[in-house]
Amino acid sequence: MYKDKIEEIKNELKDLFNNINDKQTLENKKVEYMGKNGKITLLNGQIREVPNEEKKEFGMAVNEIRNMFNDGYTKTLEKIETKEINEKLNSEAIDVTLPGTKLPVGSAHPIERIIETLESLLMSMGYDVVEGPEVEKDLYNFELLNLPKGHPARDAQDTFYIKGEEYLLRSQTSPVQVREMLKHEGKDPIRIICPGKTYRRDEDDATHSHQFTQMEGLLVDKNITLGDLKGTFEAVAKKLFGESRETRFRPSYYPFTEPSVEMDISCFNCNGKGCNICKGTGWITVGGAGMVNPIVLKNCGYDPNKWNGFAFGFGIERLAMLKYGINDIRMFYVNHDIKTLEQFDRREY
Repeated sequence: MYKDKIEEIKNELKDLFNNINDKQTLENKKVEYMGKNGKITLLNGQIREVPNEEKKEFGMAVNEIRNMFNDGYTKTLEKIETKEINEKLNSEAIDVTLPGTKLPVGSAHPIERIIETLESLLMSMGYDVVEGPEVEKDLYNFELLNLPKGHPARDAQDTFYIKGEEYLLRSQTSPVQVREMLKHEGKDPIRIICPGKTYRRDEDDATHSHQFTQMEGLLVDKNITLGDLKGTFEAVAKKLFGESRETRFRPSYYPFTEPSVEMDISCFNCNGKGCNICKGTGWITVGGAGMVNPIVLKNCGYDPNKWNGFAFGFGIERLAMLKYGINDIRMFYVNHDIKTLEQFDRREY
């Protein structure tokens, strides 16, 4: 008797899906055949009444009609959905002859623009970009850079300590240079730039911030001179501020370089005549640099009798303030809308 019922359902399934054209009708058929009280579901429950020697044959037959239903259901559902999509596409066709709607597009932050410009230039000169942790050891941030505990030059870089006197927020990106030199164990030349956030306990005002962005550079090789450093600085100055910029070095002091220099550019506002921007001097200081102190080379595994090099550092916010005419450093750290940032979205030649 169950064979007749199976054959009956099988015959129904052959033509069941031919005239179904909407999802609701399809779902109704699914409930009719595969629901809790559906024809196939109830048939499967009759296996208890089938003699043991026929149970295998019965199970295979029920599986066959279940697969028939599932195959038909899936194909019909795909057909209905394809039809719906095509109808929607036809009814919502876009007139490509109409002018498009211009969507507002964001712009890079001034700090990011300066970093990308410097990275592009210096990478073309053979430098690699290297990054390091912002939470540093006092050993890397000060001691190996010729700034032992108690050194008076630490006062200018007073920072925030995390755990006792061992861990701190780095006051410069120079620790990245230290780590890189230690990694090379005094065997290889180095040419790197190190961009990143730095921290110092400065008062927050129009020209200072407790958090700011630095980019430092380090070149270690043989027979390097201040002339190599001057050429590198000139390339940076002209890239950022125009080919007409003049540059100069002034003697200065940093514990990690000897000799040390301040890097100045001719004032782009008055062309060296003297104005309020350059405080009447005709020059603007944009960074510090110098030849790597032999003590630092030795501390980091390099023989100062064989190796030498130079290091330089820029405050990215300072460069951006000069380049874009921004008079308050705090402007970089507030929320900006698109209108504010698009002021800096311009092509430069």
